[in-house]
Amino acid sequence: MKRNAPVLLAAAAALTLSACGGGSLSGNESTTGTEDTSGLTTLSVGIMPIVDTAPIWLGREQGFFEAEGLDLDIQTTTGGAAAVPGVVSGDFDFAFGNVVSVMVANDKGLDIELVSNGNSTTGDTSSDFGAVVVPAGSDIQTAADLAGKTVSVNNLSNIGDTTIRKLVENAGGDHESIKFVEVAFPDAPAAVESGQVDAAWILDPFLTQTVEDGARVIAYNFAETHPSLDISGYFTTSAYIEENPETVEKFTRAMKKSLEYAQENPDAVRDIVGTYTKIDEEMRAKMVLPAFHADFDREGLAILGEAAASYGTLSKAPDLDAMLPAQD
Repeated sequence: MKRNAPVLLAAAAALTLSACGGGSLSGNESTTGTEDTSGLTTLSVGIMPIVDTAPIWLGREQGFFEAEGLDLDIQTTTGGAAAVPGVVSGDFDFAFGNVVSVMVANDKGLDIELVSNGNSTTGDTSSDFGAVVVPAGSDIQTAADLAGKTVSVNNLSNIGDTTIRKLVENAGGDHESIKFVEVAFPDAPAAVESGQVDAAWILDPFLTQTVEDGARVIAYNFAETHPSLDISGYFTTSAYIEENPETVEKFTRAMKKSLEYAQENPDAVRDIVGTYTKIDEEMRAKMVLPAFHADFDREGLAILGEAAASYGTLSKAPDLDAMLPAQD
């Protein structure tokens, strides 16, 4: 199942395809497309060890992939910098990344398609797994007040600043006057507390800890952009889908079962996260989990894509028909 790398591989290497930042591959050599002694087809999947990817770990544990004749070789990454070139070169059969980054990849000329949802907002504008926070004594009260302020996101020109700009614009504020700076999520709480930034966009488990330490949430940017906004997904190249339709169908079916299982069993999600991250049991019990939906919400993605194009992250609104799988 190896493929030749397209000429745009160098461009892909510059893309960040994650919910939680860039980084490098940390794993063993891929065993892409091989058949093991049990007769299962081994698929290499590049993912980050974060809460968002709990369903695929659960699916492997529950045997959903084995039932489809698949054996997952999960290659963990510290971020998405390796994800697109890894898929394009054939080192990964599939990889995980946030939806804006997949839009950016296609906008740069790479034929990347989502084959499965990854995670979504809870849709709760009073409790979600990602939010914009400010110090307790800040005079910033609403999203509109972010105009003219310095706000940290983990990556520029991606899903964080796109959704925040959207909220500020919807609230009548000047989104163009916001100064966005890159600060990794683990470092964002200290940046807020020290006054290095006026506000920070943070995801759980860091969000829960930051609020417990006294920070105040002013906006849940995912939920307030759209109540069913999909945040991430699993993707591969269009060429791989054309060449391996049965394998893609098997992977997609197993992921659907995994997502449904994760959504129905939040305690199992919290438990499995403890096996591949260093998040302790106390924090796992308190943090807000994403929603895990089997199907993509096209309305939410259309709003997100149009916003990304409006703010210059994309050159034009994405072609969702080309990027998303067909749904029943």
